[in-house]
Amino acid sequence: MTVSVIILAIIAIVVGIGIGYLIRKSIFEKRMVAAKNTAEGILADAKKKAETDTKEKLLEAKDESHRYRAEVESELKKRRAEVQKQEDRLLQREEALDRKDNAFEKRESSLSKRENKLTNEQQDLVKKQQQADSLIEKRQSAVEEVAALSRDEARDLIISETQASLAKEQAQMIKESEAETKKTVTQDAKNLIVEAIERSSADMVSETTVSVVTLPNDDMKGRIIGREGRNIRTLETLTGIDLIIDDTPEAVVLSGFDPIRREVAKIALEKLIQDGRIHPARIEEMVEKARRELDEHIQDIGEETTFDLGIHSMHPDLVKLVGKMNFRISYGQNVLSHSIEVAKLAGAFAAELGEDVTLAKRAGLLHDIGKAVDQDTEGSHASVGADLAKKYKESPVVINAIAAHHGDVASKYIIAELVAVADKISSARPGARSDSLDSFIHRLEKLEDIGNQFDGVEKTFAIQAGREVRVIVKPDKITDLDAIVLARDIKKRIESELDYPGHIKVSVIREVRSVEYAK
Repeated sequence: MTVSVIILAIIAIVVGIGIGYLIRKSIFEKRMVAAKNTAEGILADAKKKAETDTKEKLLEAKDESHRYRAEVESELKKRRAEVQKQEDRLLQREEALDRKDNAFEKRESSLSKRENKLTNEQQDLVKKQQQADSLIEKRQSAVEEVAALSRDEARDLIISETQASLAKEQAQMIKESEAETKKTVTQDAKNLIVEAIERSSADMVSETTVSVVTLPNDDMKGRIIGREGRNIRTLETLTGIDLIIDDTPEAVVLSGFDPIRREVAKIALEKLIQDGRIHPARIEEMVEKARRELDEHIQDIGEETTFDLGIHSMHPDLVKLVGKMNFRISYGQNVLSHSIEVAKLAGAFAAELGEDVTLAKRAGLLHDIGKAVDQDTEGSHASVGADLAKKYKESPVVINAIAAHHGDVASKYIIAELVAVADKISSARPGARSDSLDSFIHRLEKLEDIGNQFDGVEKTFAIQAGREVRVIVKPDKITDLDAIVLARDIKKRIESELDYPGHIKVSVIREVRSVEYAK
């Protein structure tokens, strides 16, 4: 080989190496650029994913915070309600204790006065006896000196004269003792009734015809209504209760006169809201489930009531009717609360009179059991209740107490009379039954109008919430005897024209004043 060929070969090798280097450098740079782009894409994707995860975690944390806050607020509300309820109970107990202390103080004062009076009367009798003995001795000596009478004859004469002189004083003392005895017996009866009411005091809650269901948010209203109103129509048809969805925030009002149906609708709606699935088939399922739960709750209420009152061996169906009374209202008064109060009052009266306390409580609890049955049952609640008591093999005393507590039939037993008295006390005491302002004012006006319609009446005033009527008459037209007749006539008019609980006292006032001024 020549030198030129070798040189050319070397040059070719060098050029090839350079070209290869340039080609490899270009490929490397392209790979670097591609790797860089890939890395940037991965970083961008990772950043986006991290931002998305962060937002999701924040939303989850906010939801968890709101849920926890709602649970805490609900728990705080429940605890505040429990604390308030306990405070109210303690306040009622303190007031009851204060009333008992006052009653005991009054009784102690009355006994002290009676003891002092008896002591004074005994001392007076001793003095009169001494005076009589002295008088007898003087008379005896005088008679013996003036008249020629023997000692026995003089003694008989003095005794007869002394008896005649003391007869009037003896009659006056007997009359005063009778009046004092009547006053004492009346006061003791009043104290007994007051103590029985204090021992059996029951909370009376003014019932309404609506219930309110709280919603988690206003969007739930649309779900309750449903497409074209099918959900709300289904719920109203199944329960018989009207749903009022208005502008009240986060609340739905259930309106109906039947408390049991209203309670079923409330339980079913609360379950639907909690479940979240609201459609006709689910509504029907929840309403049926609510009915079963309410039936169990009613049975529990009846069993708890009979246990608290110490009443046992009662038929399960009758116990269920007792629980159902908790959802019945009469004149704004809860029938079960009223029956429990009557049972406690009758038991207290029976204990004082030596009667069967448990039997009296049983009759008092069941006296309004006829109000717990369905409205399609014919007859008054007293006759219906008596028939139920016969059906479930209750005692003849209980049956008679139920039938006679409104005077429809005659009372055959003392316990029946006690139940009737306890029923009147529980119904007529202040605050037991609700009365609208319009009807209350109308009754007062009617009372005054009745009194003003009689001749000789100057003015009539209805006082003490309509429990007393005071009639001011003209003294020149009405005499004292006419006032007695007028009071009786007004009483008869009130009894025939008005409906009212308890008694109304009619007082006719006739006053004559003669005034002169000395100058």
